Amino acid sequence: MNKTKLVCTKFLVLLLFAVSCAGGLVLAAQSGQRPLPPAEASTPHRTRLILKDGSYQIVMSYRMVGDIVRYVSAERGGAEEEIPANLVDFDATKRWEQRHSQQAGDGSPSPGSAPAIDPELLKEEADRAAMTPEVAPDLRLPDLDNILAFDTFQGQPQLVPLAQSDGELNHNTAHNILKAVVNPLSSSHQLVQIKGERSLVQLHVDTPVIYIRLGEAVKPDGSTPITVDTHGASSAIKDAPFDPTASRYVIVRADVRTGSRIVSSFQIGMLGGVKRDEDVVETAVEVLPGGHWMKLTPRQSLTFGEYALMEVLSDREVNLGVWDFGIHPAAPANRDAILPQPKRPFALTPRRPDQ
Repeated sequence: MNKTKLVCTKFLVLLLFAVSCAGGLVLAAQSGQRPLPPAEASTPHRTRLILKDGSYQIVMSYRMVGDIVRYVSAERGGAEEEIPANLVDFDATKRWEQRHSQQAGDGSPSPGSAPAIDPELLKEEADRAAMTPEVAPDLRLPDLDNILAFDTFQGQPQLVPLAQSDGELNHNTAHNILKAVVNPLSSSHQLVQIKGERSLVQLHVDTPVIYIRLGEAVKPDGSTPITVDTHGASSAIKDAPFDPTASRYVIVRADVRTGSRIVSSFQIGMLGGVKRDEDVVETAVEVLPGGHWMKLTPRQSLTFGEYALMEVLSDREVNLGVWDFGIHPAAPANRDAILPQPKRPFALTPRRPDQ
């Protein structure tokens, strides 16, 4: 009798186990979904949870809980979210995971990281950035032919355009050449007369850095010259290929007269020597990476007053087209100053798996 009861009990246990397994298979078949392997739920890593509509979520981990999938979002600060399981394409998720796991094993970017960028695209991006280098946070030089002075007004960095001041020059171009022969041994005489007693551009710092657009790219060693026009100046040398990086640039203090400012000649041969003219400040010249801009930095501070940036072409030649400005810390803001442009936040849009 006892043996009969024991056999019946074992048979009943086996029957209940078989029924429960069959029920689980039926539920899995009805849902059309396969449970996720335990490894995917227990190993947090950055991956994609691909949905049946083709979009995806970047997640750190995910797991099945009944008929929903719970995941830790990698895009929303680790927040735990959930989505119905029937919206998830588990096969596509698994294929993406396997493909990118193999790439990571070959030294490629890990799953979920940014894809590698082609070296040629990187070079093109660097070339574009060199056209508009950043000189201060969110402040870039424009992709235009221009002469700009770096100024600071009320604590804000700014770029102020400088115009060439000479009635015979074509002001539609930022950098014109009007060559004039100067005898370095002669006594001082008037070179340029600028209308008005005060420049329209008033800078607020005593060591303004000046940026000159070089037009076509010039190598840092100055091996790629450009051609300029002398515009028929009476004392001009014949037109010839000209390299702006071969010039010397000085800042000359202007002599303010009634209704005008006078820039007088100076001893060109003394530039770079021990003895210097107190009204002439030499500059350090640097071609920025990419060869599109040249940076001029005064070698000493400038006192209050009116000035002109002058280009010394050679030991006997100067450019009569000068760029005038003043140094007055209490002056109002410059009207045409270029201000910093903070970057706008990126707008998130739905992404496809192949993006």
